[in-house]
Amino acid sequence: MTGTAQWGVRQAGDLGAALAALSGRFHNRLSTAQAVRKQHGHTTTWHDNMPPDAVVFAQSTEDVVEVVKICAEHRVPIIPFGTGTSLEGQVNAPYGGISIDLSQMDQVLDVHAEDLDCVVQPGVTRKRLNEELRATGLFFPIDPGADASIGGMVGTRASGTNAVRYGTMKDNVLALKAVMADGSVIHTGTRAKKSSAGYDLTRLLVGSEGTLGIVTEITLKLHGIPEAVAGGVCPFQTLEDACNAVIATIQSGIPVARIELLDDLQVRASNAYSKLELSEVPTLFLEFHGTEAGVKEQSELFGQIAEDFGGGPFEWAEDPDVRATLWQARHDAYFADLYLRPGVDGVATDVCVPISRLAECILATKADIDRLGLVAPIVGHVGDGNFHVSVMVDMDDKAEVARVEEFMGTLVERAIAMDGTCTGEHGVGHGKTKYLEAELGGAVDVMKTIKKALDPLNILNPGKIVRI
Repeated sequence: MTGTAQWGVRQAGDLGAALAALSGRFHNRLSTAQAVRKQHGHTTTWHDNMPPDAVVFAQSTEDVVEVVKICAEHRVPIIPFGTGTSLEGQVNAPYGGISIDLSQMDQVLDVHAEDLDCVVQPGVTRKRLNEELRATGLFFPIDPGADASIGGMVGTRASGTNAVRYGTMKDNVLALKAVMADGSVIHTGTRAKKSSAGYDLTRLLVGSEGTLGIVTEITLKLHGIPEAVAGGVCPFQTLEDACNAVIATIQSGIPVARIELLDDLQVRASNAYSKLELSEVPTLFLEFHGTEAGVKEQSELFGQIAEDFGGGPFEWAEDPDVRATLWQARHDAYFADLYLRPGVDGVATDVCVPISRLAECILATKADIDRLGLVAPIVGHVGDGNFHVSVMVDMDDKAEVARVEEFMGTLVERAIAMDGTCTGEHGVGHGKTKYLEAELGGAVDVMKTIKKALDPLNILNPGKIVRI
């Protein structure tokens, strides 16, 4: 293969022949322009830009099949691309190859309102899907902060603020259509709500980050838009009190839909960026879904728990515009954080621990931030033990970069030691591959065996999750 490897050793393939075949098939839907390549070789991550050698804009499953067959014949890597919002280098091309952009495969193919499901192409974004569903009285609840594509959300097993009630992508995907490494097309399931028929290939591919197959259709579970939605904000004097209130809320069985933590620094950043007027103390954002009576009861129960931990007042927000402003501020947290140190980069990372260890893990993390002199707000989907840290770092300051690397390593090691995981929702990409063995031990060898069996040429997003 011609060209210079950006990372590791390139595979022995014939890039020139592959590009000639792809050009003959896709014409102006194949781009080798440097700007397009760079756009597809980097996302919101601090990992180096690793551009592919070319980008193909697919419009159908048949297009994907053609790309895979050509790349398999010439042993050229393929990297699926959605909207480019991943955080651990999932779309980077460390060995070069062909980025297959699925954003033009953006159709909602079927909505079966009576069965509470729909079928979509991978380029549909979560916001657009919900806009199209609104008239049916249904919605799709998974909401990572970015307006990610559904295909990308499948790839990283995404979740978001609603996960504490509605689960993650693995809980809301019924079936997939996928193109495998040899160009064959498989269906992993049906629209039936459950099945005992064979291996669960759907959940094997959900979270595989394009390393086992390229998803071209997704069948999703849908949920009814609740009769009543209400929530608000509740301040606390300490992070420990806020975390303990979360733990007590979950252990009490209150069916909270969203419960998000912002530490004092994050509140300060969000106040400035999103024009809020919150007290700059650890704060919980909450939302309850259900009937009018149910929502009222849930909110009152939470208010009592918060009071027990010195929190409050719980400021109730029934006005949908007020709620929308609060949740947009939460989704914009990363961009708000960048204004804390203008001109530097933001490094976003996440871990997840059992809910009983949440307070301990967050407090230790906060102590590390202070010890290392970092600017690093903490936010989190704390209802399921998942929290994020956005570290503001001057990439030209080698000493500071070293402190950030120390911090991130310690954060992950602590989470794993608490029977947690190195990533609750960002995924592994190539940024967290080094932590998998510590977390899963010999299971990583099983993952490698599966990868080799399904992708013997190692052309599907190589270097991600496991390295062959």
